Amino acid sequence: MPATRTKDAKDRYLAAYARAAGDRSRDAGSWITPLRQESIERFAACGFPTTRDEAWRYTSVAPIADTPFVQMPEARADALTPEVFEQLTFEPWECTHLVFVNGRFDPGLSQMRTLPRGVEAGSLSAAIASKRALVEPWLARLAATEGQPFTALNTAFMQDGAFVRVPKGVAVKEAIHLLFVSTSSRTPIMSHPRNLIVAEEGSQITVLESYAGLGGEAYFTNVVTEIAAENTAVVEHAILQRESEASYHVGTLQAHLGRGAALSSHVISLGGALIRNNVNALLASEGADCTLNGLYVTHGRQHVDNHTIIDHARPHGTSRELYKGVLEGRSRGVFDGTIIVRPDAQKTDARQHNKNLILSEEALADSKPTLLINADDVKCSHSATIGQLDENSLFYLRSRGIGDEMARNLLIQAFVSDILARIPVGPVRTGLECLLYTRLHDGHRRRAGATA
Repeated sequence: MPATRTKDAKDRYLAAYARAAGDRSRDAGSWITPLRQESIERFAACGFPTTRDEAWRYTSVAPIADTPFVQMPEARADALTPEVFEQLTFEPWECTHLVFVNGRFDPGLSQMRTLPRGVEAGSLSAAIASKRALVEPWLARLAATEGQPFTALNTAFMQDGAFVRVPKGVAVKEAIHLLFVSTSSRTPIMSHPRNLIVAEEGSQITVLESYAGLGGEAYFTNVVTEIAAENTAVVEHAILQRESEASYHVGTLQAHLGRGAALSSHVISLGGALIRNNVNALLASEGADCTLNGLYVTHGRQHVDNHTIIDHARPHGTSRELYKGVLEGRSRGVFDGTIIVRPDAQKTDARQHNKNLILSEEALADSKPTLLINADDVKCSHSATIGQLDENSLFYLRSRGIGDEMARNLLIQAFVSDILARIPVGPVRTGLECLLYTRLHDGHRRRAGATA
């Protein structure tokens, strides 16, 4: 992206920040004003990244920077009919559903169930205003803004999101679903949801974030989620991205793990035109355990970039990472994963794998697994594969009377099954299997039409 375009795009956001000064002056939580100001200054210093930046070498954000997105002043939920809501919430999945429309909490659409005593689940903006003591120690303390322009933009422009807190020793048996819906508008809209999940010592929680769009217009979702898992806490976390085909989505997940804490993260990317997933975990204390799973299924001209960092800072940490991609059409999938083992992180056990299945001649996969090891008593490994459907397996299935489409779909489903099997919520796992089946069937019809 040329320097002049980069400057113009940056100036547009700086002007939008200045225009929103009146709205921010009404913030009940005025203590976040310095956070906002520091973040916009950091964005002003670096601007949007370009492909000359190593962390963005495979992904141009020019389509995001060049589009004059605006924040909607109020949420519009008229398109979220009961039928659409049922599809997006995997009904009859019974749990607490917190619904956000264009980045703002909608209590009328949300469904609250009885939670254990002391558990907080609701609007972050409300928590900023009334529960500062619970929010301030963590908000914008985990996800760095320096050198991270999209995190800086989110912190500067954040309006709402989810605040989930589990007190010490409490186990929440039912999952909590955070549903973010972007509505249709003639003007390209953007939202900057901010989520904060705090699992105190010895607690357990499962949280699913899902993102979807209503309508075919372009919009931009820039989300940041911070997870604090204190000593021996267990957090199961999943992100399901089903944005509309013309949308742009940048997501950052930053987790901080205490002594003996465990985090399992699952990132599923199905929609969107340009997607960037940043997943970062700091194993800050001894004996922490981290699992990162990811699946990206792309077609057409979709571009999905997964950028992960697992930082082992203390001894006896364990991490397992598996990302898989299924790519067809002229789409592109990127995996750039780094495992860091610091000098004090002896006895680290870390494994990282990326596997890609290419279904067309024009699809492209880039894989860059990286180990940065600064300790000598560790067990670490990584691998990457890029390949096509195995012809011998296809021949075997056909020889058993299975048609071409079914044989192909069976092999693809087998390829992704171990990722889907790890999704912690049964209704979501079943819903994803159905979504994938539909996607594969539609792909077969597109290919058949192209060759007719």
